[in-house]
Amino acid sequence: MTIKTLGHLQDAVRAHSRLLPRGAGTKPALSTPPPGVTALDLTGLSGLVEYDPGEFTFTALAGTPVADVQALLAEHGQYLPFDPMLAERGATLGGTVASGLSGPGRYRYGGVRDFILGVRWVDGAGQVIHGGGKVVKNAAGFDFPKLMVGSLGRLGVLVEVTFKVFPRPQAYATLRREYPRLEQALEAVYTLYRSQLDLEALDLRPDARSAGLYVRLGGLAEALPARLDRLAALLGGGDILEGGDEAALWRDVRELAWAPQDAALVKVPLTPRRIAALDAALEAGGSRRRYSGGGQVVWIAWPGPVEALHQVLAAQGLSGLMVFGDPGERGPLLGAPRSDHAFARRVRAALDAAGRWGPG
Repeated sequence: MTIKTLGHLQDAVRAHSRLLPRGAGTKPALSTPPPGVTALDLTGLSGLVEYDPGEFTFTALAGTPVADVQALLAEHGQYLPFDPMLAERGATLGGTVASGLSGPGRYRYGGVRDFILGVRWVDGAGQVIHGGGKVVKNAAGFDFPKLMVGSLGRLGVLVEVTFKVFPRPQAYATLRREYPRLEQALEAVYTLYRSQLDLEALDLRPDARSAGLYVRLGGLAEALPARLDRLAALLGGGDILEGGDEAALWRDVRELAWAPQDAALVKVPLTPRRIAALDAALEAGGSRRRYSGGGQVVWIAWPGPVEALHQVLAAQGLSGLMVFGDPGERGPLLGAPRSDHAFARRVRAALDAAGRWGPG
């Protein structure tokens, strides 16, 4: 069902017992409705509501393509530092918030939840609810905007979002350092943690033969060479990427272009200390993977049945979220079950007493 107006959305919510909001469908494992569930296509609720470059904030309807917003911000030298993912594939603002996915820029600046200021959404009773505000200094009431980040459409359907933005760095450069073993690359990650270097992004790409470490810097063009020299000295060398090659590298990370199209793609939060044990199991399963955010999250492209990956994650005590692939009856959540706190159940009951959004 394609939604064109707020009133149409409210009527649709009241008319159907089970619903799944979706944007452009760039994350099919999260946006494909199971049997008996009606999908609400929000791409018709698109457009900029308000943008004040001087205040570094904007408000837009939830179905607005992220790429459209990025293009507008770029005209004023501004951007969303958390590197919204899948923008080139058509990802929308609402889908970005509901999925809670952030790109490599989250290492320095934080993720989606650190930049969202306000939300407007429709709850399970068809009521319009506002949370947060349209200014950076906003601290009134319950923090509904952050509650909606990663909610997967289980609390309601987003209609409008407000974000803060930052000035875009003048230039970027990346140091790539290859290590013969994953353990050596992880030691380099810990070394960077202890350093006082300002890093834009820190990613790790292992395979059966080596491990590549990618360290991104951003800032004034004239300052980058000296900063790269300090970084190379700290890591004992490396190759410098700049210009188009450098931009393409991180574009592939944001768009998940490195993952085979026929593989399931799963995001797993973790800590660097857990990488070695997990990576051994992932390598045995024939997966490709990329550790992002300084090792705080791993993206896994799993080539076989997802039940096997579910077992791997459960054995490690980790939880995963499937983004690409067929989740089947299990749904998109893999591995160890997520906590089901009493407070979360009360929030869902308050916002969706009829149980219209997501599983019960």
